[in-house]
Amino acid sequence: MRRHWFPKPYADAVAKLRVPAGFVMVGAFAWFSRPTAASLELGLPLSVCGLALRAWAAGHLAKNQRLAVSGPYSMTRNPLYLGTLVTALGLAAAARSWGLGALFAALFALVYLPAIELEEQHLMKILPGYAEFAARVPLLMPRWPQGLGPDDFSAALYRKNREYEALGGWLLGVAWLAAKAIWFA
Repeated sequence: MRRHWFPKPYADAVAKLRVPAGFVMVGAFAWFSRPTAASLELGLPLSVCGLALRAWAAGHLAKNQRLAVSGPYSMTRNPLYLGTLVTALGLAAAARSWGLGALFAALFALVYLPAIELEEQHLMKILPGYAEFAARVPLLMPRWPQGLGPDDFSAALYRKNREYEALGGWLLGVAWLAAKAIWFA
């Protein structure tokens, strides 16, 4: 039997906090960011990598319909969460705020990791072959795959998963950082 990291009542409670916690992060990001040209040059490319990983993953994910094993899912079971983590840490670096980076890391550990565990339990129940996939592919930290799997990226899945919303949010964040960098220059 698989060991669980978080008690189910805790995981259930914090899973509902993902969206509200995101709004708290946006507020903290807007208030505490103090970007400079140098911090933007450092953090924005990193955040673009996370955003690109999310986009690539969204184009391979048919939620609750079939097991995603291609593209980034051949390297990690949770490329969307990994992409979120990389994007947020890149934006924290761009914002020139260790505090934002620490806040997001804490949020990720206390809210997102329990949500990942709940999703894993759900996927084990509804997707045949998930247990074998989980035994072979790491939870979060990627590994180099034997191949990228049988399926190609699907722009239709990208749109269906509404991943363009992450791009829109990222663009707003970058615009805010650019404006603050100019104001505080």
